[in-house]
Amino acid sequence: MLSLCVVMSALAQSGTNSPYSQYGLGQMSDQTSGFNRGMNGLGLGFREHNQVNFLNPASYSAMDSLTFIFDVGLSAQITNFKQGDTKVNANNADFEYAVAGFRMFKHVGFSFGILPLTNVGYDYSVYDYLNDDKSAYYTNTYSGSGGVHQIYIGAGWEILKGLSIGANVSYIWGDYDRSVVNAYSDSYVTTLSKYYSASIHSFKYDFGLQYSFNLSKKNNLTVGLTYSPKVELNADPECKIISSNSSSGIADTTSFSIKDGLQMPTTIGAGFVWDYSNKLKLGADVNYQKWGDLSYPVYNVVNNVPVYELSDDFYSDRYKFTVGGQYCKNEYGRSFFDRIRYRLGASYATPYYKINGEDGPKEISVSAGFGIPIVNSYNNRSILNISCQWVHASAKSASMITENTFRINIGITFNERWFMKWKVD
Repeated sequence: MLSLCVVMSALAQSGTNSPYSQYGLGQMSDQTSGFNRGMNGLGLGFREHNQVNFLNPASYSAMDSLTFIFDVGLSAQITNFKQGDTKVNANNADFEYAVAGFRMFKHVGFSFGILPLTNVGYDYSVYDYLNDDKSAYYTNTYSGSGGVHQIYIGAGWEILKGLSIGANVSYIWGDYDRSVVNAYSDSYVTTLSKYYSASIHSFKYDFGLQYSFNLSKKNNLTVGLTYSPKVELNADPECKIISSNSSSGIADTTSFSIKDGLQMPTTIGAGFVWDYSNKLKLGADVNYQKWGDLSYPVYNVVNNVPVYELSDDFYSDRYKFTVGGQYCKNEYGRSFFDRIRYRLGASYATPYYKINGEDGPKEISVSAGFGIPIVNSYNNRSILNISCQWVHASAKSASMITENTFRINIGITFNERWFMKWKVD
């Protein structure tokens, strides 16, 4: 079981501190922009004229025809890790995303950007005594860094009134390095160190659809669907095992590699947003990732023979449910407070991997945020998005770590009128 017993580093290396990021491809990123995060990631049914909603590329067709939108965000967090009576705090800050969008043609919007896909970052140690008199002990040190990044271009097209389709084409790349270093206080005992690594480079495709229709004069409903096919990551994961004895100076190294051993699953999403008079917007999303269809490379010793092979029992299908909403009294009002967006959201997500045959931690999270208009003599359309999020991750097994994360997200959406045609008398 995953244990937290001695030391954990205070700063993460790539957007996460979690020991759970040592499993699979790491910790999955939220992949949401500033306005989505105030609603805990809700977005499949949102059609915003002044925000880039890359969760569903069909939404690009709703962008304002006169403006160029640029959105950039970052986050800071503190996490409490708890196991039994042991508690450790760690904190970090991370660049989150940078995206842009504009209306390319009538009924056609275009977007591009860069954002994280997964994060790996942890450093902790576990120790225990070898005998009852506590004269000898061992220490296992676990560390890892890296992650997968995504750069995309996409377009959305309103092919019929109310019906839009869209697609993102992404290049994904990255790497991870993980190690488990075993040491003993008795120098005559042979130590064992394991090093895992992989380099990833591939293409990813995401498709989206939205259908928006009026229920009445003031009530509108938008339904959104997304689909992403399975991705071969073009990675050959490697495993290196080093056994050594400091007293004799003898070391033995065994290396393994698996051709095309990493993949990402088929993903399906569905959601809706109910819009009342462009003031109150409420919605829900559900996402399903078919991780259970994939294999993952694991190291085992079978009949005293070390093997590094693909396992069909490592991954499990992942579900995520999100509900949330936004209220704005009047986004074009003269009063500054009437134009503020107030946002709330909550999510529940299951794990996508197993730890020693048991399910990893499930996540419950809630968020609240504001969209604050930036008003000056040059621009009154840009928005400062600020949100706070609490994430609780825990597993059924009491021996596993429980995580509580408090995160602050800050995003700025610059909205400039680049495409106005000035009339001169």
